[in-house]
Amino acid sequence: MTTGTARTIEFDHPGGPAVLQWRTRPLTDPGAGEVLIEQDAIGVNFIDIQHRSGRYPLAAYPSSLGIEASGHVLAIGEGVQDFSVGDRVAYIHLPIGAYTTHRVLPAGRVVPVPKGIPLDWAGVTLNRALTAQYLVNDSFPVSAQHVVLVHAAAGGVGQILAQWASHKGARVIGTVGSADKRELALAAGCHEVLINTSADWVSSCRELTGGAGVHAVYDGIGGAMFEQSLLALRPNGVLASYGTPAGPIPPFDIFRLNQLGSLHVTSPSIFTFNKTTAALRERSADVFAQALAGVLRTDAPRLYAFDQAREAHSDLAARRTTGSIGLSAG
Repeated sequence: MTTGTARTIEFDHPGGPAVLQWRTRPLTDPGAGEVLIEQDAIGVNFIDIQHRSGRYPLAAYPSSLGIEASGHVLAIGEGVQDFSVGDRVAYIHLPIGAYTTHRVLPAGRVVPVPKGIPLDWAGVTLNRALTAQYLVNDSFPVSAQHVVLVHAAAGGVGQILAQWASHKGARVIGTVGSADKRELALAAGCHEVLINTSADWVSSCRELTGGAGVHAVYDGIGGAMFEQSLLALRPNGVLASYGTPAGPIPPFDIFRLNQLGSLHVTSPSIFTFNKTTAALRERSADVFAQALAGVLRTDAPRLYAFDQAREAHSDLAARRTTGSIGLSAG
């Protein structure tokens, strides 16, 4: 029987970072088909802010936060054959609840972390890397014949997207919110970088493509950026809208897609593409393989102490971070 306690971060009602509270809960044994994970690193993502703020309402409170983490298997439940105590693992999972030092999960939602992949990288980057994986392979399959636009190219997903698309041979135009992030985007594989707060970034994008526009836009910003992104596309182009930290997308007349050149819009979810255990493990294995091969060359994630979750949320919301960030559960 497992004994001891877990530290958790919870909140009793929606609000700003100040609503986050640190509590202690007793450890529970894993049931049949489950594993107990002693966590190492916990990813902090914009979706956490949206859950905390009430943008994505939750069914009940108090609630924890977080969809991804990494660690070691501390105990296994009856019937679990894929893992043993001590294995290095990571996960991305709903319902939320990753902001804790220990967590019980279905074994089918956990992936093995191969040697050579740092646990902190796996715990803080898996969500972002899996997002890039389906975006460049499924939402719009990138090839050497394409010119694509990656918004927030200095961010956690943006850097990985730029690297992966560039590796597949595409010409990558990145956008960033300020000039000081331009070099990060170029280092990530962007061939050109535009400042998306500039009033003329769309016309600049079209100039870079000889007036044609790009084949695809990967938009993880949302808000007013949605309409601007459509204007950067060539006929039959694809806009993949996968995040809205800038706010909800305004009401939209679908006939605009016709008028702008028979455009296509998709709003993909990581949980759709990784719904089954087989899909999750296959796509995660691809992510780890690309990282080990040097295709994905992200810096070590910035880890805040477990009791600095409020600061991590504030920094992420204010766009004071680059790359992936997370909490240390140690």
